[in-house]
Amino acid sequence: MDIDDILREVDPVFHAVPHEKRDLQELTRAWIAERSAPELLHWPANGLFERINNNIKQQIEKVEEMTGDMDPKTNFALIVIQTELERYKYLVRSYLRARMAKIDRHTLHYLSTDALRSRLSEMELAYATRHQALLHNHYLSSFLSSFPPNLQNLNDASAGISMIETPDLECAVFIRLLKDAFVEGRGVDSDGSLDMRESDIVILRWADAKPLVEAGSAELV
Repeated sequence: MDIDDILREVDPVFHAVPHEKRDLQELTRAWIAERSAPELLHWPANGLFERINNNIKQQIEKVEEMTGDMDPKTNFALIVIQTELERYKYLVRSYLRARMAKIDRHTLHYLSTDALRSRLSEMELAYATRHQALLHNHYLSSFLSSFPPNLQNLNDASAGISMIETPDLECAVFIRLLKDAFVEGRGVDSDGSLDMRESDIVILRWADAKPLVEAGSAELV
C-alpha cells in the first residue's frame, strides 16, 4: 500500500460508505493531521469520539459473546472483529498520545487564552490545568520560593519577552489540496505562489498551510 492508496481510503469527498466506515476515515484523518501539525488542533466537536467509543464497546461485547465458540466460521469472524477492534484502539491511543505530548510540552501556552483553551476537550482541559498546578507547586517547593514574589510567575512577560514557550509554526508540513486553490508560501531565499489543483501535494511552512487547512481547502498528510 502506497501513499495514494492511504489517501484514497480516507478521501473526505467520498461519502458513499457506511456510517462506521466514515467515522474510521474521519478518525484516521484526524490522527494523521494531529501527528503532522506542530501545534494542537481543535478537538473534534461532531461527536466523533463518542461514536468511536460506543463502537469499541459494542465490538468488545461481541468478542466476549463469540469467545469460546468452536465453530471455525465463528472463529474466523472473531479474528476479523478483533483485528478491526485493535485497529480502532491503536488509532485512538496514538491520537490521544500525540495531543497529550503537545499539551505537556506547551501547557501554559494552551491555557493562556480562551481561544487556545477551546481546542482542548473537557478532560484535556482538566488534565492541563491540574498538570500545570502540580508543576508550579513542584517548582515553588524546589527553588521558586527562594525568589522574590515578582519573579515566581512562570508566565511573566516583562520587558516584552514572554516566558511561555510556544509551538514552532514555521516548521514544514505536507498538505494535500482538496480543491483547486492559489497557494502562497515563504522560502529561505524568496517567497513563491502557485495555482494548485485538487489532490496536489505540497510542502509549506505550517504558518502558510494553516489557513488552507482551516478553510477546508487542504488537509495534512
